[in-house]
Amino acid sequence: MSLAPSSVRVFRHESEFGRWEMVEGAPDARLRGMVAGSYWGYDERTPVPMRRRELPSPQVVLIIDFGPWLRILDPRDACVAARHTDGFVAGLDDSFSLTETPGAMRGLQVNFTPMGARLFFGMPLRVLARRVVGLRDVLGAQASLLAEQLQESPGWAARFALLDQFLLKRIHEARAIAACVPWAWERLVASGGGVEIGGLAGELGYSQKHLITRFNEELGMPPKLLARLLRFDQVIQRLKAGGVTGTWAELALAHGYYDQAHFNRDFRQFTGLTPREYVRLQLPDHGGLRGD
Repeated sequence: MSLAPSSVRVFRHESEFGRWEMVEGAPDARLRGMVAGSYWGYDERTPVPMRRRELPSPQVVLIIDFGPWLRILDPRDACVAARHTDGFVAGLDDSFSLTETPGAMRGLQVNFTPMGARLFFGMPLRVLARRVVGLRDVLGAQASLLAEQLQESPGWAARFALLDQFLLKRIHEARAIAACVPWAWERLVASGGGVEIGGLAGELGYSQKHLITRFNEELGMPPKLLARLLRFDQVIQRLKAGGVTGTWAELALAHGYYDQAHFNRDFRQFTGLTPREYVRLQLPDHGGLRGD
């Protein structure tokens, strides 16, 4: 890993899997709560097409492709594929997907929180839920212009600064949504998905049915499923960081699962893998998860 003068972090990898460079940049502080974590730029070359397993998370993913275009595969039928010029948006989901490169890819990724995505895209997230939608379908003519400006920018720091401007403008101009949804979402995040949904509705003075309806409309999923994704994502972040000690049962209990069987059921639903298979398929240096 090297530290660039602009304070972006650059991770480089070279092995039998191929060569890639991952560039991490911090979003503008005003985007806190809208963008989850960092911006990521990437540039990859592999000796053969690279297939990856993309896991569900409590985030809406924006990919801006500089080419060659990624193929998105149906995990139930890998023969069914889609390509989206300029990039795509992956809505909230509760199952994994597969992507495949032809041996090279270059682009940029933004992970939105559900609240950030709702404001940035200016539409109820039920429209995007469990779907991968072409960038042009959600941003119109701005999609190609943004991709072109990002490619022509002189380096990753400049690209991230351009992204800041673009995101801040759209979010600033967005129409606010009913206050109960942002408030309930923040309570879910603060509890790591551990808050009881009936109690959450009671705190708001709403029925549980009303809260579920609002979440399904605005964020595309019911609060209980989002709570499960929040809890599961904490486990994945722990595994990515390599900080796991002790047994799988201890890891499960530390993140709010009743027991290891409960943990294994969620893990299998969300990844199609066992925890041990997940660890085996992890690529080094932020390379993602192999889609074997």
